[in-house]
Amino acid sequence: MLPHSLTPDTDTPDTPAGPACILVFNSNDPSGAGGLAADVGAIASVGAHALPVVAGVYARDTAHIFDFFPMDDEAVGEQARAVLEDIEVQAIKLGFVGTPDNLGVVAGISADYPDVPLIAHMPDLSWWTVDQIEAYHEAFSDLILPQTSVLTGNHSTLWRWLLPAWSGERNPTARDIAVAAGEHGANFTLVTGISTIDGQIENTLAAPHSVVASEKFPRQERAFTGAGDTLSAALAALLASDSELPQAFSEALSYLDRALAGGFRPGMGSHMPDRLFWAQPEDTAAAAEIEARTEPDNAIQQGENSSPSIQSPEPNTHDTPH
Repeated sequence: MLPHSLTPDTDTPDTPAGPACILVFNSNDPSGAGGLAADVGAIASVGAHALPVVAGVYARDTAHIFDFFPMDDEAVGEQARAVLEDIEVQAIKLGFVGTPDNLGVVAGISADYPDVPLIAHMPDLSWWTVDQIEAYHEAFSDLILPQTSVLTGNHSTLWRWLLPAWSGERNPTARDIAVAAGEHGANFTLVTGISTIDGQIENTLAAPHSVVASEKFPRQERAFTGAGDTLSAALAALLASDSELPQAFSEALSYLDRALAGGFRPGMGSHMPDRLFWAQPEDTAAAAEIEARTEPDNAIQQGENSSPSIQSPEPNTHDTPH
């Protein structure tokens, strides 16, 4: 927990505890598909409170990222330290912060709060230059993974980053990726978007020594942006609210499934998750379809040590887990 000097004043016994608070490092996405908008919406939707730290801003729409403007690392650090001196946090969620220096800020703060879980998401960076991607990946491996409770990311994104020299006859499983992440210190890895031989999409939570849980969903025909931030933010909020990891994994995926089922296309590019689907008039037919997808055939599979054969990774312009 936080040092005693930074814990809230509890002298007033009638003061309600309130929702869990999650410190979020991410960048602003003006389309609202991902970034801080996704984090705040998902965290609020599962009953927690986001403390958003702006690490940069995208120039983007629903189809393309045109540019990115990072914040200075001092500005990122000052934002975070200011709120940490006032509010006790139950989790830290890391999205895209744009520079190795900003990753260093997150690593330093996480090191100061070793009992607060760090949920770190690696997005698709194929829109960036090769040199920028390599520098960001290297800093993430060296600074962030040693403190990461749960790493999240799309299968092809994590494969290209963590297993670039993979040459096996089969494609790497989620556990293979978890082993690679574990070599840098990550405790667990949530691998999304694994294509299965039966045409579904599998999402798997693995540790270096075993697969913890896995769930399959029907493949989405529509391309989505913002699914990765939505899932990782929901997972962080659920863990901060005292859910056990397998339960948080399952509930976060169920939340994302509903958000994707209600997804919408506000522009001319990708669809985005409706993170406030619960506030919309209920579509009984859609609700029945979602309930059918979550019957026992789609239950968490415990103790599996391998994943079905999957396709070779292609450049991934979207982050839809399923």
